[in-house]
Amino acid sequence: MTATTTAPPASLSVRSADPSKARLRAWATRAPLLPALVFMIVVTQLPFVATVVISFFDWNSLYPKARHFTGVDNYKEVLTDADLRHSVWTTVLLTVTVVLVSLVLGLVLALLLDRRFKGRGVVRTLLIAPFLVVPVAAALLWKHVLYNPEYGLFNGLLHYVGGPQPDWISTTPLLAVEASLVWQWTPFMMLILLAGLQSRDQQQMEAARVDGASDWQIFRYLTLPHLRRYLELGALLGSIYIVQNFDAVFTITSGGLGTANLPYTVYQSFYQAHENGLASAAGVLVVIGSIVIATFALRVVSSLFREEAGRA
Repeated sequence: MTATTTAPPASLSVRSADPSKARLRAWATRAPLLPALVFMIVVTQLPFVATVVISFFDWNSLYPKARHFTGVDNYKEVLTDADLRHSVWTTVLLTVTVVLVSLVLGLVLALLLDRRFKGRGVVRTLLIAPFLVVPVAAALLWKHVLYNPEYGLFNGLLHYVGGPQPDWISTTPLLAVEASLVWQWTPFMMLILLAGLQSRDQQQMEAARVDGASDWQIFRYLTLPHLRRYLELGALLGSIYIVQNFDAVFTITSGGLGTANLPYTVYQSFYQAHENGLASAAGVLVVIGSIVIATFALRVVSSLFREEAGRA
């Protein structure tokens, strides 16, 4: 007769495991992440806490001994001062315009690149290139190579056809900033939407064509609903970055002619007016707005991951 042994149930073995060993194993798994976590806290969170504290003080760096606690007065000034309110409105207008135009152009380019044609890889690389340019370099490119009234490309083309020679930055300052940002962010939107197009159910698309659906009907009833999450993701991620944009405004117009957005106003208050408290309050508001947008972006990303997991 041979004796047979049966393994204990998994639940029993889990209960009999030493809790201290389980905790030790968990800490051993997380320990390699602790240096990175500490570094992130020191570099990002502590300066932000210091900024929040300074925002509650009337603190001019030219008169450091005269600083005193003022509560939320700096925040009230940011929200009620005419120049600061105008900078908030400029930030909203700049962000909305750039995001919407970039999304539309990105969608058009993504639809074109989703088709098969000779040299598609080269065209994709060329279209992605503007997004890889350093923001300050891109702004300098637009300011001197394209917008310059004397030797810029735009006025050179107009001179060739006998057209006017406008000073683009002086006549349309906000549009000049928006155009440079649209040029740089359209490839980003294109990449997101192209990924969405390539994740479509091809069998569903073929079935629609067999049933006699036109290209417009397929785009309206199949492609566009499928791209809704990707459009939301592109809009949210683009808004996070563009609402904090400083390079284009500083480089092209230096904040003049009504183009000063909130990040430039923070710079102006801190480095030119030396109002540390007021600049900190404006910076905290920018961070809060970015966090709100980022929260929605994370929800959209999570829903996309859940949808992809459900398909798998």
